[in-house]
Amino acid sequence: MVTVKTDAPLEPPASFTAAPPASFLAGFLRYWLPVILWCALIFGFSTEAGSSRRTSRILRPILRWFNPDISDEAIRRVQFAVRKAAHVAGYAVLALLVWRAKRKTNQDDRRPWDWREAGLAFAFAAAFAISDEFHQALVPSREGRIGDVLIDSLGAALGLLALRTYGRWRGKW
Repeated sequence: MVTVKTDAPLEPPASFTAAPPASFLAGFLRYWLPVILWCALIFGFSTEAGSSRRTSRILRPILRWFNPDISDEAIRRVQFAVRKAAHVAGYAVLALLVWRAKRKTNQDDRRPWDWREAGLAFAFAAAFAISDEFHQALVPSREGRIGDVLIDSLGAALGLLALRTYGRWRGKW
């Protein structure tokens, strides 16, 4: 048996530390919590709450108020366009939030544009779109559609391209 004597007190391994540093928690809350909340919002709209039957209860009266003579077919077309535009916008925001969280930007950030960061944000949004459509396929009043995954992915790509264009226009990269 071998014994080792040391004058230094024994310290617990790093895995036993009590709490992460405050800067980690602040960084998580600032950058990743918005991503999680946005994903939860998208997930919530994947339920009955986001079904076309529910959204028509909102859009139909608004459209009838603007144009009392609007046909039911026109209402369906507008509703379809609004719902797909919401897919594009929602996933553009998701990709931007993930890009921001990955990059941990600040107002004076002068780092050049990195396509790998944008690619990771896009991949996250596309993967979430797939999982979202799978979730919708499990909801009795909804159905998952490959076309919606493509629309969601298009939204993510457009959001990131708009960010890059804006950054170049503002001279950030």
